[in-house]
Amino acid sequence: QVELVESGGGLVQTGGSLRLSCAASGLTMSRYIMGWFRQRPGYEREFVAAITAKGYYADSVKGRFTISRDNDKDMLYLEMNSMKPEDTAVYYCAAKSRGVVQAPHYDYWGQGIQVTVSS
Repeated sequence: QVELVESGGGLVQTGGSLRLSCAASGLTMSRYIMGWFRQRPGYEREFVAAITAKGYYADSVKGRFTISRDNDKDMLYLEMNSMKPEDTAVYYCAAKSRGVVQAPHYDYWGQGIQVTVSS
């Protein structure tokens, strides 16, 4: 049974930083595209970042967020810097075996974690 569990969310001030983690179990993470998505209030779920051998980013977070993975530990990370109120959202970790990294058709999803950026 595949499980993705996010941690590290919370409240941060504008300009601050947070690091999200995602612990994967039940799969060999090195074989998967790993991604982060978010759902902001009133919006549909959107692509944030993904990683294969390199990282891919939404334009809205490029230069501020960094995605990384540790396949030995089955861990995925999202380092978020220079955060803005519009980054407030529920953030989801996701995994898929193939396909376009930005497309939301991932095979497995975490339960999501709240990130709130205060102005």
